[in-house]
Amino acid sequence: MDVVVGRVAKAHGITGELAVDVRTDSPELRFARASALVAKLRDGTSRTLTVAAARNHSGRLLVRFEEVLTRDVAETLRGTLLFASTDDLPPTGDPDEFYDHELEGLRAELLDGSEVGRVREVVHGPGGELLVVDRAGGGELLVPFVRQIVPTVDVRGGRVVLDPPEGLLDAD
Repeated sequence: MDVVVGRVAKAHGITGELAVDVRTDSPELRFARASALVAKLRDGTSRTLTVAAARNHSGRLLVRFEEVLTRDVAETLRGTLLFASTDDLPPTGDPDEFYDHELEGLRAELLDGSEVGRVREVVHGPGGELLVVDRAGGGELLVPFVRQIVPTVDVRGGRVVLDPPEGLLDAD
C-alpha cells in the first residue's frame, strides 16, 4: 500500500531543488538519501524519483531528486503528490499511536454502534489532528482526534468509536 508523504509546492532555486509540503510524521525516514518515492503528476502519470538530498527550510522540506537536474524539470512537478510504501514503516511501538493510512477507511460509529460514516483522511493542523469522516448520509464531518471524542480506535476491528460533544454531528 502507498501513502502520501508530501506534495511538491514549487521549484526552488536553479538546480532542480523542490519545496515540498510534508505529509508524514517521519520525514527523516521518508526523505532519506536514496529513498525511492512514486511521484503522481497532475496529468495522471507516475514516475519514480530517488532522493539525493533533503533539508528543512521555512516550514517546508527542500528536496533534490537524482532525476531532476534543472529548474525547468522541477517546474513540471509543481502539484505532484509523492507516495511511499507503507511496507517500509516500522511499528509505532505505542498502542495509542497510529499511522494515517491505518485510520483511513475505518468505520466511524457512535458509542451505541450506530454508523456515522467512514474516515477518509487525517488532517494535521496547527491545533492538532482531525479525522475527516465521509458521512453515511452524505457530506463530511471534521472530528478532533482526541481521546475525549475518539475514545476507541480498533484498527483490527475496522472502526473508530466517537463520543461527540453536543452539536458536533449537527448539519451546517
